[in-house]
Amino acid sequence: MIPAEHAHLNIAAATHPGVKGKPNEDRYAISAYLLSSDDHTPSVLAVIADGIGGHRAGEVAAEMAVMTINQYLAENSPSQPEQILKQAFIHTSRIIFNKSRKDPSLTGMGTTCVCAWVIGDRLFAASMGDSRLYLQRGAKIIRLTTDHTWIQEALTLGTLKPDQTRGHPNAHIIRRFLGSMNVIDPDMRLRLSPAESDAQAEANQGLRLYPGDRLMLCSDGLTDLVKDTEILDILRTRQLDFSPTQLINLANQRGGHDNITVVTLEVPQRADITRPHLINRSQKTVPDTPIPHSSTSWLMIILLLVAIFLMLLLLIYTFVR
Repeated sequence: MIPAEHAHLNIAAATHPGVKGKPNEDRYAISAYLLSSDDHTPSVLAVIADGIGGHRAGEVAAEMAVMTINQYLAENSPSQPEQILKQAFIHTSRIIFNKSRKDPSLTGMGTTCVCAWVIGDRLFAASMGDSRLYLQRGAKIIRLTTDHTWIQEALTLGTLKPDQTRGHPNAHIIRRFLGSMNVIDPDMRLRLSPAESDAQAEANQGLRLYPGDRLMLCSDGLTDLVKDTEILDILRTRQLDFSPTQLINLANQRGGHDNITVVTLEVPQRADITRPHLINRSQKTVPDTPIPHSSTSWLMIILLLVAIFLMLLLLIYTFVR
């Protein structure tokens, strides 16, 4: 892919260490690309990584994740986005693990990660851990990713009820992360409904986005303290530029016990967004643009026709006489 000077989406982002004095181990990056020199389909890649591990090793893992995923996607063909995104996660996890094994001060480091890759008007995403991706469309908000935590597993099995999760001692036990000693399984599900099967959720890759849609990526420092309904309220009623900061401020007002990172992407209204190269369709989606018209122009035409008619009448009258 080729770096682009401008993104085809509106973008806003912010990060904060929280109010407990912790170092900020969150990292994020947003990059704009064109698919190739021959294919100018625009794409935007957004990545958030929330590091885990002592002695500041978490921030090293998070930094490596953001940089390595960006580099891997930029250097490989985007013709199969799901596969290349999955391979980017697997490759990155291996790089982080090898680094931790060589440096004793980084032993055990890892990171959660969520990635949204918008190619034209299509969304591709992957996640590991409890950093999340949301879609806000009109009056609805959908949590597209699934947490890989002890809590989520208990909820899925029915051994824990939603009202029992807040403050649970196992709340931050992560089941999947980049940097694991085992071969990882990146989560490629985009769940639009709780009733969907895993296969249906994976089939949602390439989800079409529409003008006005907003995507929000965040670390768990936000979602531990701010409910989905509150996220929806801020995303719907605030300007994009201010949404990340306002969400972070709300989390900090409630204790801000962890690092908080928020990235928002918005499809511009009536944007001319090209379709991804993956889909064998025309490369550009042309918006339905109304033909401009002016009531003043129509009035002048009518007056001109009336004048011509009167002149004809005058000529006929003169000839008859």
